[in-house]
Amino acid sequence: MSLSRKYGRTYHYPFSPGTTSDDRINWGYWTDLEQMETVIHTEKLDGENTCLNQYGVFARSHAAPTRHPWAGYLKERWQWLRRDLGELEIFGENLYAIHSIAYPRLEEHFFVFAVREGDQWLGWEEVQFYAAMMDLPTVPVVGTTRMADTSVEAYEQTVLALVKEPSRFGSEDVHTGQPCSCEGIVSRNAASFPVAEMAHQVFKYVRAGHVKTDEHWTRKWRRAPLIHEKPKKDVDANG
Repeated sequence: MSLSRKYGRTYHYPFSPGTTSDDRINWGYWTDLEQMETVIHTEKLDGENTCLNQYGVFARSHAAPTRHPWAGYLKERWQWLRRDLGELEIFGENLYAIHSIAYPRLEEHFFVFAVREGDQWLGWEEVQFYAAMMDLPTVPVVGTTRMADTSVEAYEQTVLALVKEPSRFGSEDVHTGQPCSCEGIVSRNAASFPVAEMAHQVFKYVRAGHVKTDEHWTRKWRRAPLIHEKPKKDVDANG
């Protein structure tokens, strides 16, 4: 029996341009959205999907706890949390290593985006509750849509407007050093839902040309500095 199950595949919106040959698209996304009361839009951060559960810290392959050096700090945090986790699995974005986007106003390295308990993904309010209880920040919420108050055209315009914004932590292209928009957004049902229904409950939009790091980036990875570690002049220059 595996000590951890992977997060599961998040399907793209049909109008998301940042798809690859390995990605999946939910062509009937609007039918799924119409069954929801409220949709939460969160910023898609450019890091590593990482899980904390009672057995350890897991990333990418969930066959065994991660040995990646950029997850070392999380293992220390996990030692304090593991006895309180029980059946909870905390999923978050690990930004300790810089990928394709640098965040000049980064305050933490780990941001929670989902909590799984058994065969259920918890609702967003519960995600926020457990994250706060464990003193962990959540990914930034960039918008909320009440489905009774929108149309397919208005909804898509909302998504397209959100993805043009910079990250809440500032965002710079690692190759050019120039400001860029956020990686994308993830939209989810605000309510809880079964793990088996994830493809119909969570959607993402990723901007075109986002991934610029190659498969060997791990050989020369760099730690992302936090805002309080930077000289004041550098913080002021980035707003």
